[in-house]
Amino acid sequence: MRELKSKIYQKLVAIVDDRIDMATLAIKTIDESHETETKSSAGDKFETGRTMMQRERQNSEVQLRRALDLKNDLFKVKLGRKFEEVDFGSMVITNKGTYFMAIGLGKLEVEGKPYFCISFASPIGQLLKDKKVGETIEFRGNKIKIKEIV
Repeated sequence: MRELKSKIYQKLVAIVDDRIDMATLAIKTIDESHETETKSSAGDKFETGRTMMQRERQNSEVQLRRALDLKNDLFKVKLGRKFEEVDFGSMVITNKGTYFMAIGLGKLEVEGKPYFCISFASPIGQLLKDKKVGETIEFRGNKIKIKEIV
């Protein structure tokens, strides 16, 4: 089970690294475009284009900051830690699915099976926090029983 948890973790790192790379590339591309752009005789068009580029750069910066924050959160996960209750970095096996409690990226598929990567900011994450094996929560009309915490 710990090997599976490690695979899920590695997939999360890869996804976040891709987001960082995409945002960094977008910023670089915008900066290069900005440097090569020359002012034309159509001044209003030039200013509109610059404004749009600036907005795109700001959006890319926000995406980069969010991705870097996710990566920092992932670095806090201790894969070898043993858990008595649901906590940050735990993998929670239930009768309704398996949840990796770290960052909220939603459903991932690893080895052909679905896993839900959620944070404690999510509604279900809040319900699971500090629960122990054998306890049950109710989420959207479903009873979810905790079978194992890794």
